[in-house]
Amino acid sequence: MSAAPAPSSRRPTVTEREARQVAEAAREQDWRKPSFAKELFLGRFRLDLIHPHPTPSTEEAQRGEQFLTKLRDFCETKVDGALIEREARIPDEVINGLKELGAFGMKIDTKYGGLGLTQVYYNKALALAGSASPAIGVLLSAHQSIGVPQPLKLFGTQEQKEQFLPRCARTDISAFLLTEPDVGSDPARLATSAVPDGDDYVLDGVKLWTTNGVVADLLVVMARVPKSEGHKGGITAFVVETNSPGITVENRNAFMGLRGIENGVTRFHQVRVPAANRIGPEGAGLKIALTTLNTGRLSLPASCVAAGKWCLKIAREWSAAREQWGKPIAHHEAVGSKISFIAATTFALEAVLDLSSQMADEDRNDIRIEGALAKLFSSEMAWLIADELVQIRGGRGFETAASLAARGEKAVPAEQVLRDLRINRIFEGSTEIMHLLIAREAVDAHLSVAGDLIDPEKSLQDKAKAGANAGVFYAKWLPKLVAGPGQLPVSYGQFKHGVDLSPHLRYVERHARKLARSTFYAMSRWQGKMETKQGFLGRIVDIGAELFAMSAACVRAELLRSQGDHGREAYQLADVFCRQSRIRVEELFGRLWNNTDDIDRKLVKGIMSGTYEWLEDGIVDPSGEGPWIAAADPGASAKENLHRPIR
Repeated sequence: MSAAPAPSSRRPTVTEREARQVAEAAREQDWRKPSFAKELFLGRFRLDLIHPHPTPSTEEAQRGEQFLTKLRDFCETKVDGALIEREARIPDEVINGLKELGAFGMKIDTKYGGLGLTQVYYNKALALAGSASPAIGVLLSAHQSIGVPQPLKLFGTQEQKEQFLPRCARTDISAFLLTEPDVGSDPARLATSAVPDGDDYVLDGVKLWTTNGVVADLLVVMARVPKSEGHKGGITAFVVETNSPGITVENRNAFMGLRGIENGVTRFHQVRVPAANRIGPEGAGLKIALTTLNTGRLSLPASCVAAGKWCLKIAREWSAAREQWGKPIAHHEAVGSKISFIAATTFALEAVLDLSSQMADEDRNDIRIEGALAKLFSSEMAWLIADELVQIRGGRGFETAASLAARGEKAVPAEQVLRDLRINRIFEGSTEIMHLLIAREAVDAHLSVAGDLIDPEKSLQDKAKAGANAGVFYAKWLPKLVAGPGQLPVSYGQFKHGVDLSPHLRYVERHARKLARSTFYAMSRWQGKMETKQGFLGRIVDIGAELFAMSAACVRAELLRSQGDHGREAYQLADVFCRQSRIRVEELFGRLWNNTDDIDRKLVKGIMSGTYEWLEDGIVDPSGEGPWIAAADPGASAKENLHRPIR
């Protein structure tokens, strides 16, 4: 067998501009519905879009609660989280039990055999299942949030829905395959090919980190169709049967956390897929993926809410039992402040999740920014919550649950939760990528009217036209950023019930305008270089996330008060969260202009050129041999097929 070419020789050669063009083409270009978060970044605090807080119908709530009762009983009696952690595998009988319960069809319409739950109750179910075992939460969410059901629901033909959704609802597990060994958040480099051949496409390539891929029966695969006569080409989505000839699961990957997930490397070699299995037109694959993720990303905040609730429970119980210097550690301010942070932030995480989910169910608003903010904010804050729990537990927080049990103490898996949560800051869009994605949407209105002004490829005539349009837009927009309801002491008075939340909403309104002014100033200052100011853009987005979370917390507190459901306590939690959040917002605003971004860039240039290589002296590198990125050349597999369907 001849040696295969180096991986780079088979990769599409893509410039930075071309990569951006691919990403831009995949975006939803229009805003046909209002967006609370989009308005927030423009300096307009549209409280009317989220208050009164939307709620599910009585019928939806009853159906959801009935399933949660069944799922809770199953998790309490059939799921052994410690066993899954120890053996790094969910037992087949647990997976089959979930199938019988209907858990794989939670989001699938009842006419296809699913449960037809709302996004709100789907997320509650994921949180419940994930608290029993995070691996189960991932199994269910990867199958329904990004696997076959969701893209078919949004983009599939009636024939595809009738063929695949009943299987996904009860018997089959699905997975989503986009990432490749040399392709992460830059899909323009995607190399897996789908070559038209009669009524089929022939797939070749390798996919990495295929969550559920080891046990999946059905796959959503993103592959590049070459442009040819009669074929538009481009990155395209396909439903693929995992037992098709030429598919090999070459590896079951292992990670620092989520030890029970079935994540692998999948190779396609001359795999024939019927054209009828193509989802949408050729070239629409990335748009399908991004649209699917608008609500699909809400599964991660669900796991974060579950983790926050558990961390609060353990922190409360442990801090009451553990005494130091004559009193429970909860009554020492250094520990108490951590417990306060955990409780207040958990309340906000649930507020953000429930609000975003209910907005998705109502379908009145475009939630592409809200969903992304929920994922970003929740993954970052849940990690901090878990870290604080480990700190509160001290040495016991660093010790494994198995070790604690072996010496006779309560088997509290604090360190496991920390490990399990860490991936949330990376997958389905890393924090850094989420910053850029949200920032692009946040400045969309500006680019729509003034984008041609900073585009070096536009003609003088185009720039002149853009200048005129921008003048009209900013003449109307900028004056509205000067003053607003946030400066009136009586504004939002309906949020005063014992505890007064109205100052926090006035704060949000004022600082939404300040955020918009800061963004405009930065665009005026840096113009075409704005996209390179990733540190600045990240802080802009983080401020928006905090303002969104504050808004959600206040609105949720008022909802609970109006329903007579722990309203007084909810107001207290919202108040504390908003006070903590405001401190973070002030720091972020300060760092917009007072930071080390410029000298960091200079230092990095020196580091990468070897100037500071001497700083690495005096260590031994324990890393093994091998390339940084594994070869992913197309061809037949030489490895054992590790595919393990659950029946």
